[in-house]
Order: sequence, then structure tokens, then C-alpha cells
Amino acid sequence: MPKPVVSESARRRRRPTKNGVVLSEDLIVRTALRMLREHGSAGLSVRRLGVALGADPSTLYRYFAGIDDLTLAIGDMLIGRAMDGWQATGDWRADLRELGLRIHAAYLEHPQAAVLTASRISGKSHEIAADEAILGLLRGAGFPDRAAVRVYHAFIDMTLAFAALDAASLALPERARRADEEMWQATYARLSPATHPNIAAVAPLLVADMNDSAYPAALDMLLASAAHESHR
Repeated sequence: MPKPVVSESARRRRRPTKNGVVLSEDLIVRTALRMLREHGSAGLSVRRLGVALGADPSTLYRYFAGIDDLTLAIGDMLIGRAMDGWQATGDWRADLRELGLRIHAAYLEHPQAAVLTASRISGKSHEIAADEAILGLLRGAGFPDRAAVRVYHAFIDMTLAFAALDAASLALPERARRADEEMWQATYARLSPATHPNIAAVAPLLVADMNDSAYPAALDMLLASAAHESHR
């Protein structure tokens, strides 16, 4: 029989840790985010997190069932940061665009965390609030439910896919990023127009766009297609 859910106030450690702080879910997640930024996913463990918080590692299990549960909470915090301050204006297309850019940016602020969480479903409060907001915009704009769900899936899946892809690039070691740029200069930028006329024709443009995410352009294409469907 599953154990009853215990509120955070009931789980909270009453005495400060060795670092002089009182543990909370929010503090643990923020500390885990910092550790991911500084050390990558390999540096995140219950033991290391306990050391960073000045608490016995076993204490953390009063807040999270394990690292996977903590990972889901990290993803939910990123969504919450994207939603913070966002408000619908009544223009569904502009509102969805802003929300998508906010989600993408929130993940790229923490690329190591994004790589771990972008493909996960947390079922937590911020994620649920974002889903409710997106579906509300679409249904409020007059999309039939089936069409609203189709656009919702395309929107959120594309947003998180680009977040994961762009974050993975940012999370690469500097040496690997330089190697990718050198590969372009050594190979693609030097292809002959005689053998690869299309690549050669647009090579300068491709170089200029190498470090820019294609997400904003893809998002605009998706929203334009959805708007066209709504008019039909």
C-alpha cells in the first residue's frame, strides 16, 4: 500500500544544517541546479548534494525519493522560471511565441540541467500550469479540441526538442565546440561549387548562422501554420 504524501512543512528539517540553512525542496533544487552548472550531471549525487548543503545525505530522502525524483523537480523549476511574469494578452499567437521563447531561454540558462530534463514529464505544478495555459490559449482562440491538442503537442515538443539540442551544444566542453567549428572551416566551407553547388552557394550564410538557434524561425513557421489552420 503506498505511503501517504507528507507535506513539506511536515518533512522539513527543523534545525539548520551545518551551513546554517533550513532545508526545503526549493533550496535542494536550487543547489542541485548550481551543482549541475559547475560539475555537470556526473557531479550530481545524493552524497555530494548533502555535502553542499551541510546535511546528512539520508536527510534528502525526506524530500525526494531519489535522484530521478529530484531531476523531475529540476525540470519543473525551469518551467516555473519560464512562466514567472508571463501573462496572456489576448493575442494567442503572440502569447504562445513569447511563452515558447521563455521556455527555450530558461533551459539554455542551465544547459546541463536541460539535457537531463527536457525529455521528461514531471507531472508537477509548474509543468501542469504551463500545459493549462497553452491549451487555454488555443481553445480560447477557437481551435476545436482535436486541433488544439495537435498544435499543443507540436508546440511543446518542438520547444523542448530545440531546448535539448541547443543545450547539448552549450554543455559540450570548449575543446569539442572548437573542434566542430574547425570541422566546418576545414570541410563544409571549402566544398567546391562543381560538386556541391547548393552548399557552396550559401556557405557564408551558413557560417553566419552556425551559432544561432533555429528555434525562433521554426516557432514562427509553426505558429503561421497554426494560424492558417485556424482561419480555415
